[in-house]
Amino acid sequence: MWVRSTMTYRFSFAMTLLSNLAATAFDFVVILLMFSQVRGLGGFSFAEVAFLYGTTGTAFGLADLALGQVQRLGRRVRDGTLDTLLVRPVPVLAQVAADRFALRRLGRVTQGLLVLVWSLVLLDLDWTPAKAVLVPLMVVGGWLIFSSVMVAGAAFQFLAQDAAEVTNSFTYGGNTLLQYPPTIFATDLVRGVVYVVPLAFVNWVPALYVLGRELPAGLPGWAAFGSPVVAAVFCGAAGLAWRVGLRSYRSTGS
Repeated sequence: MWVRSTMTYRFSFAMTLLSNLAATAFDFVVILLMFSQVRGLGGFSFAEVAFLYGTTGTAFGLADLALGQVQRLGRRVRDGTLDTLLVRPVPVLAQVAADRFALRRLGRVTQGLLVLVWSLVLLDLDWTPAKAVLVPLMVVGGWLIFSSVMVAGAAFQFLAQDAAEVTNSFTYGGNTLLQYPPTIFATDLVRGVVYVVPLAFVNWVPALYVLGRELPAGLPGWAAFGSPVVAAVFCGAAGLAWRVGLRSYRSTGS
């Protein structure tokens, strides 16, 4: 319904999509300006940083397109309008994700994908079948990891009712963090996103293997292929958190 509504005014949609693409592109413009003054960043070349940016940007864009609306759940919990979703014969999570579905977020996906393709053209790598398979695998795995964090954050809103910014610190904040090489961050921070909240498996861990660099925080080489496992664990944990949160919902009492 929301897609049909959006496509009714196609020129308006095209302008909105273009605006969204341009707005997200400013993040990459910062990297371009940075490399206009330096030759490397933390030992990484421009093409390598662009590769990190493109992989996490595409993965996050897909998650934001599919589940970006779940951050509105806190408002429904506060005003009790979630009750209307509970009586419909459709999964509540699907309804929350589809509510006011914003097709314009394709602009973020497109921008991240363009940078990713450009970086692959610029990179001079010794490609192997394992590395070639790992590129789409990390994008899909990152998509699932970011999506799981969004669902877990939505489940937390059943208790906090207004915790969208907490989730954003891990989603938008994690996306920004992973756009840059781990060598520019403090060791404790890198270990935190590897072992505590393993967002590093979105792109740092597999991408460094593709680039032929040492994996962060002392991880062994085989860990580069662990993104699907981490994504599966994230999805399971997020699903459990959602079920617990939904069962704890008691409406507004009105």
